Amino acid sequence: MKRTPLYQAHVDAGAKMGEYAGFEMPLFYPLGVKQEHLHTRAKVGLFDISHMLHIEVEGVQAGAMISRLCPYSAVTQEVGEAKYTFLLNAAAGIIDDLIVTRLAIDRFLIVANAGCADKDLAHVQSCAQHFSVDVRVIERGFLAVQGPKAEVVLADLGFDVANMTFMTGMEPKKDWFLSRSGYTGEDGFEVGLPVGELDTFITSLISHSDVEWIGLAARDSLRLEAGLSLYGQDLSEDINPQEAGLIWAIPKDFRAGGDFIGADALAQEITAGRSRMRVGLTADGRPVRGGTVLVNAEGLEIGLVTSGGFGPSIDGPMALGLIAVANADAPIFADMRGKRVPMTRTKPPFVPHNYKH
Repeated sequence: MKRTPLYQAHVDAGAKMGEYAGFEMPLFYPLGVKQEHLHTRAKVGLFDISHMLHIEVEGVQAGAMISRLCPYSAVTQEVGEAKYTFLLNAAAGIIDDLIVTRLAIDRFLIVANAGCADKDLAHVQSCAQHFSVDVRVIERGFLAVQGPKAEVVLADLGFDVANMTFMTGMEPKKDWFLSRSGYTGEDGFEVGLPVGELDTFITSLISHSDVEWIGLAARDSLRLEAGLSLYGQDLSEDINPQEAGLIWAIPKDFRAGGDFIGADALAQEITAGRSRMRVGLTADGRPVRGGTVLVNAEGLEIGLVTSGGFGPSIDGPMALGLIAVANADAPIFADMRGKRVPMTRTKPPFVPHNYKH
């Protein structure tokens, strides 16, 4: 397995390590999953996200290339603006979901999921052959600083972030990247920096009284409470943005077609109407895990739980599922080893977002 530059820091902090996206990552720390989750909601959680892929695209046609890769106009994107978007295949299936930040008129940063790194890079490089751009992978440490006191913590460390709003990014120092974004539903930041500067920065962060290390287990419960999709579970190349409940991320004038990869297929899917849809679900009792079959009152399969778990903030089970639209208004049950567990349709997020707009 691969290791991030912070592997030893996690071991020293007492983390239980495990495999994720080909990396040996911290699953939880001595604080425990539930308390890590609640600490992030109350103060500040520190997450190692150095496994994620950073691709910089630079050149006179950088905006045009991003507009070909993703379903939005990167040419008109403001410098400092970050966009949640997708790489789509020719059939409008989601190759990956990602955030693209315009750092300068001729330079963009793509932050992509670790599990999709190889195929994403190949896809970007293939597209780049048709444009006057340079593509390079940036090796750096990457941290998420998440929670209602995140702004205070970074300000205490000397970062001028008070005027930043959700989904904006900047370069506060040479070879650094900082965005007001995250995967928890809370206010927060993601900070990329040279590996050689990690130790000093980490020491400053973890020494702050409001900051605790947070592992992948709590990261998952936080993002699920926030109703945020996870690639490989809620998203895949067999699911398009409309089915995934993410059509909002594609500007309306791009839904009828365009020059981006997958445009025709997406327009056809929208015109035809979706046959499957994403739903949020809650239940009494034990959590319903991803992969659990969903059935109707007659016991006929109507869909699947794509992500499920326990939400410490709501003190109960929660799930995201993909169901047949024809059954959208019918009672839904989870098939738990032959036992039908009633599920309640609940519109995500399960916990309100706390972003700074």
